[in-house]
Parts: sequence; C-alpha cells; structure tokens
Amino acid sequence: MRTLAIALLVTTGSLVAGAVAADKVRRSVELAGQIEDPRLVEVSGMVSSRRNESRLWMLADGGAEPSLYATDERGKAHSELRLEPAQNRDWEDLAAFELDGTPYLLAADIGDNGGQRDDLRLYVVAEPDLEQGETRAAAPTWHIDVRYPDGPRDAESVAVDPREGRVYVLSKRDLPPRLYSLPLDKPANGERVTADYLGPVTTLPPPPAEDIAAAPRTLDWHWQPTAMDFSADGRHAAVLTYRAVYFYTRKDGQSWYDALNTEPARYHIGGIRDAESLAFAADGRSLLLTVERLHAPLFRVRLRSPALGRQEKARLDDKDTVGRSRRESSH
Repeated sequence: MRTLAIALLVTTGSLVAGAVAADKVRRSVELAGQIEDPRLVEVSGMVSSRRNESRLWMLADGGAEPSLYATDERGKAHSELRLEPAQNRDWEDLAAFELDGTPYLLAADIGDNGGQRDDLRLYVVAEPDLEQGETRAAAPTWHIDVRYPDGPRDAESVAVDPREGRVYVLSKRDLPPRLYSLPLDKPANGERVTADYLGPVTTLPPPPAEDIAAAPRTLDWHWQPTAMDFSADGRHAAVLTYRAVYFYTRKDGQSWYDALNTEPARYHIGGIRDAESLAFAADGRSLLLTVERLHAPLFRVRLRSPALGRQEKARLDDKDTVGRSRRESSH
C-alpha cells in the first residue's frame, strides 16, 4: 500500500502538471483502491452491480477466461461468475441493466484490432447473488451476434438503455468515432443482427496531425475512446479516452446520439496511462476508472453535476416490452 500511495502522489502530480487550464476542464481524480484479484491481469470492462450497491463487476481482456469477477468499490476480490458456454476472444466492455426487476450483465466480445472479425458477440447473463469467495458457472441467458453495416471495425465502448431496449456501441479507431445501435432482446432464430449506424460523435477532440503521425512510435493514442457507460437513471453518459473522461447530460426526449453530440464536461486524467475501463459508481455522483495492468489502481472521478443516485432511479415497468419479448423468445 505504501508503494501505491507513492504512485498516487506521482500520478497526482502529473495530473496537476498536465491539466488543461480551462473552465470546462475539471480535475477531481482520487485513489479509490486497488484491484487485488490476480486473474484480472488486464481489466478491459467494469460496471456497477444493479443487485448490490457496494459491488463492481469486471472482466479481463481477450484470451482470458470467460468469467466476470465481482469486487467491492475498493477493488477487494469477492466472487467469480464463469460463462459456459462462452469464449473470450476479445472482451472489451461490460454493461449492466435491469428488466422486469431482474438485473443483467452484458459482456461485449467486440475487440477487433485488425478490423477483420465477423464473429462479434454480446453475452447477456442474469446477475447472480454470490457469496464471498464463491465461483459459479452459468449459461448466458441469451447472446447477440453482431455485424456493422459498413464493415468490420474495432470498438471497446458499450452501454445499454433498457427503457429503449437498445445496445449502443462506440467505435475506437474511426476519426471521429462512430456510434451504432442494435436491439437488446434475443434475436429470432439466432440470426446475426446488423447494427444501425447513427452517425459520428464529434464532441471528442480530434488529435493534431502530428500526434497521429507520432502515435505508432510513442504508443500514445490519447484521443481513442476505450469505455462508455450510461447512468442507471438514463440521464447521463460518460466516455473514457486515454486522456480524459467526457460527461454528458441527456435532456428529456433527447436521443443518445444527440446527447453525445452536445458539449460535455471534460475531466482530465493526466498521467494515468492505459485507462481502459469506466463505470458510474452506485451513488451516481462519481465515476470509477482503472487501467490495464496487474493489481491496477482504482480511481474515482467526482462529478460536479451528479447523476441521480440508484435509490432515485426510475424502475422499469413490469410490462416492459423488451423484457416481454426476451421472455417469449426464450421459450
């Protein structure tokens, strides 16, 4: 822990020194804990539980076990949910949502560094209530095979809006990033779903030409989005890049595409390298983020315009049409 404290001082110094002095840039990053589970060598997805307010779920990058790992909000290991049958080709993000009072998790196997994959898959599983130290195997409740209408592309950012019954995917390597959407419910007859292209997200700052040219040498792709999450009440979104967090507020009746193309609040993360995972905390008033490394630090970003806490979020109606279609298609 002493080593971690020293690292935090160094990181905090980098944050202050590297921060952009502008009114719309907010610097509220603090250390929340450390991920202790040695199986989480590279955390590529993280989300707050919809069942237990003190719990987070995380997944490891491609090639790791097809498991979801529960921790507390300080990174202390709790339990493991193993998906069987499932394959972790390149799991890159994790989402949580609730339908008909049942909480679910969605693991997104959408990483495609080479832009060649035709086997993208979203795994949906009911979130279990596990005991401390428990490992449980469970079959996915359903899965969705996905393709893009304009060809293969890499993505690491997924979020779910259960009220709309839609999954949203933000591409990584396009300039500007491209936003896609697809139905959340189980596809009929197991058919592959072609996502809808909604348009570019132009509010993430584009890199200077010299940064693009230098990136293969410096490995600094600071403009690329690596995670996305929607608040539980459906009023806010957050997008993580390698340099900053972008916090969006959605107006009543506004689409997610329009909301993500309105000016966000920017939270600079400075010297935090390889930031790959982001989640709204259970209270809705802060964000949690972490990086891809063993025993990674867990950071908290305090929000100035907080989302509503979980206790205030709207509950889905028991007659939710998406939930009904999912139940009907599973029988």
